[in-house]
Amino acid sequence: MVTQATSMSRSGVSDWLIQRVTAVILAAYTLCIFGYVATNPDLNYAQWSAFFSSTGMQIFTMLALVSTCAHAWIGMWTVGSDYLREHTLGEKAASLRFIYQIGCILVIVAYLIWGINILWGN
Repeated sequence: MVTQATSMSRSGVSDWLIQRVTAVILAAYTLCIFGYVATNPDLNYAQWSAFFSSTGMQIFTMLALVSTCAHAWIGMWTVGSDYLREHTLGEKAASLRFIYQIGCILVIVAYLIWGINILWGN
């Protein structure tokens, strides 16, 4: 059985809630971006850069980035715990699941650091 030690939160209910809240944040962010593009048909680099340079948009982008990472972690943890199991992979399932989870964590942390660097590095 998979323990909750590698889960982002303490229960399935909180994982479910985090997934839903982050999905709403990401949907709002997507609508914001599409709305800006739709209302600015002659969009150029200077306008796009000014839009993302505003403090409000930087905070919203950071919130979307953290939401993406949390959403991805819960999703990838769920996939690993559902499919990398002893009855399908044998006795090495726990080791493979651990390697898989470490790989997921490394990719998500790299993505987060890269995003923070892009967003706040200038």
